[in-house]
Amino acid sequence: MKKLIIIGGGESGVGAALLGKKLGMDVLLSDAGALKPQNKAELDANNIRYEEGGHSFDLMRDADYYVKSPGVPEKAEVVKTLRSWGVHIISEIEFAGYFTKSKSIGITGANGKTTTTLLIHHLLTTAGVSAKLAGNVGTSLARRVAEGDEPEWYVIELSSFQLDGMYDFKPQISILTNITPDHLDRYEYKFENYIRSKFRIMQNLNPDGTFIANADDPVTSEWLPRVELPRKTIFVSTKSEVNGAVCREGVIYSQINNGDFAINVNDLTIKGLHNTYNAMQAILAAQLVGVDGEALRKGLTTFVNAEHRLQSVATIDGVEYIDDSKATNVDSAWYALECQTRPVVWIAGGTDKGNDYSVLNDFARQKVRALVCLGVDNEKLITSFAGIIPTIVETKSMADCVRECHRLAQSGDVVLLSPCCASFDLFNSYVHRGNLFKEEVNKLK
Repeated sequence: MKKLIIIGGGESGVGAALLGKKLGMDVLLSDAGALKPQNKAELDANNIRYEEGGHSFDLMRDADYYVKSPGVPEKAEVVKTLRSWGVHIISEIEFAGYFTKSKSIGITGANGKTTTTLLIHHLLTTAGVSAKLAGNVGTSLARRVAEGDEPEWYVIELSSFQLDGMYDFKPQISILTNITPDHLDRYEYKFENYIRSKFRIMQNLNPDGTFIANADDPVTSEWLPRVELPRKTIFVSTKSEVNGAVCREGVIYSQINNGDFAINVNDLTIKGLHNTYNAMQAILAAQLVGVDGEALRKGLTTFVNAEHRLQSVATIDGVEYIDDSKATNVDSAWYALECQTRPVVWIAGGTDKGNDYSVLNDFARQKVRALVCLGVDNEKLITSFAGIIPTIVETKSMADCVRECHRLAQSGDVVLLSPCCASFDLFNSYVHRGNLFKEEVNKLK
């Protein structure tokens, strides 16, 4: 009987445990913290061994597979111990990939990967293609494989942490949306380490596979000469002619399949320059799968994005409140501010990840009426925008934050929650932060 050790008991770890159990393996899931009640209940229901609150190293030796959940950092003592044994530690994505015959599309990037993933899945299913979502978008690939009834295509959102443990997994189509500084606390505060992690998305492409990249992203462009690109590499751009998809004067043109598809960006349900790039990469992926122009157009004009991504919550007293809680880094906030055409009361703050806010100075100066800081420690934000944004206030709760925004905003303004930071100082997740924002806004009615 094969032996499987899993470190971490979140969705990724539980999914790997379910797959291991289905395959008849001896499974042990081990977590240094407390497991969520629903995860414990699922493990109990499937007679899967687990431990929480620490690791029993004597039970971990001589396993066939060691799977690490993406949330467990390399600096964790359990990882250091396993590394000292010389074992090969893989991600849940890698593990699941050993046991599926479905084809896959892998999407990564600092920003836009969730929207692009969801849009590709929508385009495929709208066209009648058998496809399922997996990965960082919510449901682990291992859980999907364990469920059986595999689709023709998996559409998989991949974080840098998942890519770090991916060695032999082979998507048929790999997409890199962009690269900006993010999660530097997990990469020794070295941007180049994070960049290398992202480029792992295209390391195992089959000879007939395709890599789709953003030619306008400066970091991607700078690093392209340093890596060995797959034979089939295509690009998207709004600035120059490329071999994949371009946007000229507000119209997206695909250059593949004889260049016979075009759509006006005003017809897309997702707005903003960043979503133009997301749409172009999604269009190319769908065309490579075989989706025709008519189905593409239908999918692009009916897509509904996930919550907390530039989502309009309500308009109250002439002020629109927008939830962009998913904007957990500077680049996401840049795009959120870029597409605003009205004066902004901007909510930012949280757990700083080594951010350089100076890239936002022009938008802050031109568009932001007031900055409402929401976090335990707002000193860096305040220092960065002092003298640039005329009004800066501090808040420590979502209720106080929304009240301040209501006081500061004028009819015709936008209140934009686009925090630039992780949520974990005051909230459980960006979802928790966004949901509380919506609750407090709705109370204003």
